[in-house]
This record gives sequence, structure tokens and C-alpha cells, in this order.
Amino acid sequence: MEKPPGASPQTAAAAAEVAAQFRSLVSAEDVESVKQAQHLILGRLQDSNAVLTHFNEYSEQCFAEVSSDLASKARLLKSMKDDLDHIFMKLRSMKSRLATTYPDAFPDGAMAKTMDQRPDLETPLE
Repeated sequence: MEKPPGASPQTAAAAAEVAAQFRSLVSAEDVESVKQAQHLILGRLQDSNAVLTHFNEYSEQCFAEVSSDLASKARLLKSMKDDLDHIFMKLRSMKSRLATTYPDAFPDGAMAKTMDQRPDLETPLE
């Protein structure tokens, strides 16, 4: 042990005695077993980290492959919904023109039932 500048021999002896007392509190076997356990845990954590890193890279690759396809399918669905909305709007207007042009063709209440039985997809389900 290196002595700090200006330390007396009594201080150095007291420091050595305190250090010896601390070393005697825990056995060398206990310290070695703790070091081995820490080394084992470190190895397991490194293995887990490698597996997770590989999984993250694989997931990122899969997402990159699927995301463009998913975006194009979402655009297609939105386009189909817009087309169907337009078709149903035209059908409603045709039904109402038919009902006004030929009122005797549809009995009372029959037109209201057939006017639009399509569910509203914009409102959340309860």
C-alpha cells in the first residue's frame, strides 16, 4: 500500500489493520462464489442480448417487407369504400326518383325498409 504524503507510521498501521479487519469479514470462498455467479449471469445476459438483437433485426426486416404491401392494401380498401359509397348514393337517389315517379309501384313503408339497410361503418360498435 502506498502512503499518502505526510502520513505518519501510526496512520498507515491503523489503515492496514482496518483493511485486514474488512478482509476477515468475508471469506475468500464467498467472494470467489459471488464472482463466479456474476460471471455466469453476465454470460446469460450476453446470450439473451444477442438473441434479442437478432430477433429485432429479423422483425425489422419482416416489417419492411410487409409495410409497403399493407399500405397498398389499405389504399385499395379506401378506394373500394369510396366507390361503394358512391354506388350506394346513386342507388338511393335512383330509388327516391323511382318512388316519386311511380308512387303506386311501392306500397307504403316498403321503400323505407329497402332504402338503405347498409350499416354505418363510421360509428363504433357498442
